[in-house]
Amino acid sequence: MSDPETRLAADRDVVDLGEAYRDSGLEPILEDLEGELIGLQPVKRRIREIAALLLVARLREKLGLSAERPGLHMSFTGRPGTGKTTVAHRMALILHKMGYARKGHLIVASREDLVGQYVGHTAPKTREVLKKSLGGVLFIDEAYYLYRQENERDYGQEAIEILLQAMENQRDDLVVILAGYKERMEVFFQSNPGFHSRIAHHIDFPDYSLAELMAIAELMLRQQMYRFDEASRDAFEKYLERRVRQPHFSNARSIRNALDRIRLRQAQRLVEQRTRVSKDELSRIDAEDVLRSRVFDDAMESGSPPRAAGQSEEA
Repeated sequence: MSDPETRLAADRDVVDLGEAYRDSGLEPILEDLEGELIGLQPVKRRIREIAALLLVARLREKLGLSAERPGLHMSFTGRPGTGKTTVAHRMALILHKMGYARKGHLIVASREDLVGQYVGHTAPKTREVLKKSLGGVLFIDEAYYLYRQENERDYGQEAIEILLQAMENQRDDLVVILAGYKERMEVFFQSNPGFHSRIAHHIDFPDYSLAELMAIAELMLRQQMYRFDEASRDAFEKYLERRVRQPHFSNARSIRNALDRIRLRQAQRLVEQRTRVSKDELSRIDAEDVLRSRVFDDAMESGSPPRAAGQSEEA
């Protein structure tokens, strides 16, 4: 082979990774994920690794190298409000951009969507959800509720068997993400080893730190065109210190609920004033809007005003 022919053959065996990455459309998705979610650095790093794996797999296929389809079924473990559903949406987009999901849509399901209440009811329900999910991602939240060992008449096991079959036989057109509390998911996998053997990626979503929760609150307020002042910011930090130690705390979800209630209290305070208000007052959260939370009920030294009659919200 002459030198020009040799160079031409060599050129055919080379790919520009930078160009391939730019052309893939991955960068905007990963940047959106970075901007949309505070913290979660281990999760974001793992998603970037998976995206890189899919890109390299496509390039290997282009060069005629062995390119067996990567395992794509996943497990997301962590407490509520840690961004699992948001990341699942982004993963569906990544899979679509890389050609591993025809549609790139996300179907969110729970036990109620999959398990019937009488004989012959479960199979059509489960298959209908699977049919809707083909070409995309099926996200099953609190997946461990599918399995109820203590109830011999429960139909969850039938749904599990259908799901396992689909994860194996339709793996070229379906990605399943199982999600839930880490400890419960570990028990679920032990009781259903067929799931564990089909899961390629186990990703744990850590709880947010107090600083990250505060940053999430600030971000949510900016998006809603509200803001803390110095006193209300300090009050909300004290709120967080107490709230995270209470039952049923759900990370970012609890932050959103708390801010909804704070805005209610701010609105009530402004209306009761019966005066002219400025744009600044309409957007500013005051300390008393935070301190009226039930979280401060056990701390009279906080100086919080009494809760309004009939107020029952947790936050």
